[in-house]
Amino acid sequence: MTEIKTYHTLPQQAKEIRQEVFVTEQGFTKEFDETDSIATHLVLFYQGEPAGTCRFFPTEQPGIWDFGRLAVKQSFRDKHLGSLLVQEAEEQVRRLGGTKLALMAQIRVQKFYEKNGYTPVGEPCDDEGCPHIWMVKEL
Repeated sequence: MTEIKTYHTLPQQAKEIRQEVFVTEQGFTKEFDETDSIATHLVLFYQGEPAGTCRFFPTEQPGIWDFGRLAVKQSFRDKHLGSLLVQEAEEQVRRLGGTKLALMAQIRVQKFYEKNGYTPVGEPCDDEGCPHIWMVKEL
């Protein structure tokens, strides 16, 4: 059983998941930023346990929202929980009047986002030594 909860401040569960996945597992050092204070955060609970998280927020361009910080704890991977978080974020952004989501994906998970309907835009770039690419999806 899964449940997704919405928060308007960074909840402790999301912070712990991101710390585990992005900082401890992947070695990023600039994980938490000022955007956390303005973003909407989702936390997915799997059988009552916090398993995944993401965030989204409006950009300065009308209708375009930024999506990111999607993380699923290693012990919960291969259960399609990441796709559930993407779908919930898309639905919430649609309800808020958004027409497009943009994200900066790690190249290693580009195929995941493509399966969820996202298209790469531009050339790969570097973020803390990890190759990323911008991707978009019309809602």
